[in-house]
Amino acid sequence: MKEFAALSGSFFAMIRVALVEDDLHFHASLTAAISQAADMQLRASGRTLAEGMALLADEAPDVLLVDLGLPDGSGIELIRAARQHWPSCDVMVVTVFGDEAHVLWAVENGASGYLLKDYPPERIVEEVRNLANGGSPINPYIARQILKRFQAPAAPPAPALDTARPALSERELDVLRLITKGFNYNEIAALLTVSRQTVLTYVRRIYLKLGVNSQTQAVFEARRHGILDS
Repeated sequence: MKEFAALSGSFFAMIRVALVEDDLHFHASLTAAISQAADMQLRASGRTLAEGMALLADEAPDVLLVDLGLPDGSGIELIRAARQHWPSCDVMVVTVFGDEAHVLWAVENGASGYLLKDYPPERIVEEVRNLANGGSPINPYIARQILKRFQAPAAPPAPALDTARPALSERELDVLRLITKGFNYNEIAALLTVSRQTVLTYVRRIYLKLGVNSQTQAVFEARRHGILDS
C-alpha cells in the first residue's frame, strides 16, 4: 500500500498524522490502520501529555488525533497548545468521554472533530480522511447531545427566511466554481497555485458563510442565492 502511495504521489497528497494515545492496545490498532491507508502516514506519536507537547517542536502534521484522558494531564492542554504551534493542523479527539462538558471544552479549545472509541480503527481512519478534506466528523451520540442542549422546551416561532446574499470573496468564488466542475482539492490547489491547506481554508469559509457542511449543499445554496449560475 505504501509503495502504491509513493508511486501515486502526483495524484494525491499524503495525509500526515500525529497520534497521542496512552491505551497501548488502541494505540497499536490505530497505528496499524493508519499504516494500511495508502494516503496516510503516521509522522509522530506519543502516549502522554508530555510526549505530545514535545511533538509540537516538529513540523506540523495535517491531523492530530488526541485522547483527552492522558496519564499526566488533559488532552485539552495539548489541543490548546497545538492550535498555537500548529495553526494549520486539524485536531480530532478520540476518547471515551462522551459527556457534554468534555465535548464543548474540546471544541472551544480548537478541536474540529470528536469521536468516541467505540468506532473501529478503520472507521476512524475514514473520518481522518473526512477531516483532512474539510469535514468535521462527530460521533452521532455526541451530535445528539449537542442538539438537545440547544433545543428549547417549546419551539419558538419560526424565524423569517434569511434571503440575504452571502458575501463570498473572489477567491472563495473561484474555489466554489472549480468544485462545481468536479475538481478535487489537490487539483484546485494546482490551478490556483496555492497550497492544499489554503484551499481547505477557503472551503471552510464557504461552508461557514453559506451555513452548510458539504460540497453538494454549498453548490445548492450558492445557486439558490444567485451566487452561481444553475
